[in-house]
Amino acid sequence: MYKVFVNNTPIILSSKKGIEDYETIHIKDVEFPKIIRDILKKEDAGQEAKYHFYHKTEDKLLEHLYAKLPVVIAGGGKVYNSNNEILFIRRNGKWDLPKGKVEKKEHLETAAIREVEEETGVTGLEITKFLYKTYHVFKRSGEFRLKVTYWFEMKTDFDGELVPQKNEGITKVKWKNRKKAKKALTNSYANIKKLFSHDYMS
Repeated sequence: MYKVFVNNTPIILSSKKGIEDYETIHIKDVEFPKIIRDILKKEDAGQEAKYHFYHKTEDKLLEHLYAKLPVVIAGGGKVYNSNNEILFIRRNGKWDLPKGKVEKKEHLETAAIREVEEETGVTGLEITKFLYKTYHVFKRSGEFRLKVTYWFEMKTDFDGELVPQKNEGITKVKWKNRKKAKKALTNSYANIKKLFSHDYMS
């Protein structure tokens, strides 16, 4: 099963034939722009859209999904410092984690480290493990696109100045302890919350 987020609304992709209360559509028959517009319209009206895309073969779900929208591959980091604080950025009025597009022929890990450095000014990054892959829809140049982000856990001893990349719309960069991170996640994105354990959500 996969979840593709449109803002904070998840579209569920699975090999189940139906999910209770969800509108099930075979993924081959999905008209993505129409469904995305419906989700956004319902969000604006304070309503919940529930879509489920189905294919009997789970491996085919992503294959068909990638054929429906232009795909952007990105790398990002959940970064810990020596005080076990987590690095957050603030963009578009919400708390987020640093991430960005993988350049042509660039390795995922290299891209993730580069993007963290560029967006926050933090250096001395070391990847400790791969965490998760998230999917979300965004709009660029009037076209809906699918961003697939590979998230890595990182660590650093950096204790210098944090520098937000303002030309990317980042207004703040902050190290946050557990208490402050929990608060930040109340004003974040659903696909970012997936990177944190349930006790951060409680």
